Amino acid sequence: MTGADDLWFHAHNLPGCHLVLKREGRRDIPEEDILYAASLAAGYSRGRNDHKVEVMVAEGRTVRKPKGARPGLVLADPFRTLVVRPQRLAGTDEEKNE
Repeated sequence: MTGADDLWFHAHNLPGCHLVLKREGRRDIPEEDILYAASLAAGYSRGRNDHKVEVMVAEGRTVRKPKGARPGLVLADPFRTLVVRPQRLAGTDEEKNE
């Protein structure tokens, strides 16, 4: 569940995971943590084999599911984008199968 102050990440215009970075009362998140979360969102998207992927970053309060939308489809407005190199967690089963 995404809280209003949490940060939400998704590869822009690509199918992939929705990643949430919980703020847990912290207002400022280090930029390196934001870039790492964005790179994981890119790594678990269809762009995982690309050199660079554009990732949307939005506050949880701006993310909503349109009425009647298919599963996984959400809208976020406003959002910013980051261009990152995709990465995946080391040692995961999915990584071994690719």
